Amino acid sequence: MIVSIHMIAGHRLMAGCLLTLLLASAVSAAPLLPRSAAVPGGVAIVELPTNAKKAPVVHYRKKRVMVQKQHGHWQAIVGIALSAKVGKHQLQLAGQATPVSFQVDDKAYAEQRLTLKNKRKVNPNAEDMTRIRGERGRINAALRHWAPQAKMDARFVLPVTGRLSSPFGLRRFFNEQARKPHSGIDIAAPEGTPIRAPAAGTAIERGEFFFNGNSVFIAHGQGLVTMYAHMSRIDVQPGQRVARGEVIGAVGHTGRATGPHLHWGVSLNDARVDPALFFDDLESLLTAPIKTHRKNTR
Repeated sequence: MIVSIHMIAGHRLMAGCLLTLLLASAVSAAPLLPRSAAVPGGVAIVELPTNAKKAPVVHYRKKRVMVQKQHGHWQAIVGIALSAKVGKHQLQLAGQATPVSFQVDDKAYAEQRLTLKNKRKVNPNAEDMTRIRGERGRINAALRHWAPQAKMDARFVLPVTGRLSSPFGLRRFFNEQARKPHSGIDIAAPEGTPIRAPAAGTAIERGEFFFNGNSVFIAHGQGLVTMYAHMSRIDVQPGQRVARGEVIGAVGHTGRATGPHLHWGVSLNDARVDPALFFDDLESLLTAPIKTHRKNTR
């Protein structure tokens, strides 16, 4: 009888362990999605009314959007542009006449006023404008990049250790002249500080641009693209696969910059969105003291 009780207890323990493993497996199989914030510059996670086995094709403002399965239901992960108007927005599912609606709420962003000694970085001359127009096509093509990928990992690691010097969405004034809102975050760090890929992806563009300086664009799949600007050096080439945490370059102050920092942008379905949504608590990661790094002259 004693043996029987021990055997029953053992079977129950094994069953409990098996259940724990199955639950852990189910959690790890779920896509790691950004936090939802349906505001201009945010991300809306919208449940789709379909039981399709294959991922449905979904568009928002004629741009294809990320689709993932969460808890047995298809969801659209939609980037919302900073210029988006408050109110009802619509997604279009391929093969369905009725659009799927979602609400975009208001959000107020603060102002930032910067003074630049190089007046051409505020009001470029005719020669500069010719260069800027040529660069804009390359930048826009990188930000619009789409590549299929079944399982997404859209929770990031921090690309650089430093101090948050400019948050996302600031209404910016250069030399008291209004310019486009800040479409990323600025992380202040000493020149030469390594910059690391926040997730696995493919480098799709690199170059030295008038405003952004030395820059890299990495595609992570399904319209998720990250951008790194003002770098002192670039360590990757277009077409190169990079792993999470791999060094892709170093902090600098090339282009329109008042000091060494990384401008880091996140684009989702060609909408610039707040990088903080891809972390549980981004600000807590940016409070660490800045460490001095020796400048890499390579």
